[in-house]
Amino acid sequence: MNNRNRGKNTGDDTLFSSQKQIDKLKLAIQDMKYLLSRNYAEKASSELVGNHYRLKARQIQALRGASASESQIQNRKNKELQILNLKDKTIYLDGFNVLILLESLFSEAYIFEGIDGCFRDLSGVHGTYKRVNQTQKAIELVVVFFQKSQVAKLIWIFDQPVSNSGRIKEIILDFAKENNLDWNVELEFNPDRFLVENAEIIVSSDAWILDHSKNWFNLVKYLINEEKLSVNLVKMF
Repeated sequence: MNNRNRGKNTGDDTLFSSQKQIDKLKLAIQDMKYLLSRNYAEKASSELVGNHYRLKARQIQALRGASASESQIQNRKNKELQILNLKDKTIYLDGFNVLILLESLFSEAYIFEGIDGCFRDLSGVHGTYKRVNQTQKAIELVVVFFQKSQVAKLIWIFDQPVSNSGRIKEIILDFAKENNLDWNVELEFNPDRFLVENAEIIVSSDAWILDHSKNWFNLVKYLINEEKLSVNLVKMF
């Protein structure tokens, strides 16, 4: 194992820790909600709002992730399932979305609770996934959910074009075999479309997936509350 993690970027404390910055972000997200609800484009809206509040690039990135229109919020709320709805069901995980978010959480990076109630981070794979010190702990936390929810089967879906996706597939399958878990891991060239077309219940915080899914479960919210996780949380609304 190396010494990599998904912790804060230099300057993140300045951007996200003070009440002044958080209050500014809360005002910005209300403006974003207003614009998105009137069908303004996300990119143009975030640039307009970002300029108005003099936000930095990572603040705008957080703002985009946490924003949604009124109709998106209602649509997502209508399809959100509770833990009791998952018993004996097959659940599909948006692999990198879930894994990297949990790695970031354990790395004490800032985690952002969006206006839709989902949790997001500022990390990404950028074409290559690199295992970090917190990867194993993140996978083990999914086991906690798997056992407590009494889910019948868990299927991880990863982006095949991302470098090292085959390696993380092997790691998770080996772990599942060692611990007698009914898990499967699949690599897909277009995982987002695969998930919305094939899964009855999805775990993801990806906006497009949430908008097009049949049903979804807010895994990170459940784990934070159930396991009383310590989180560098920024509530964006």
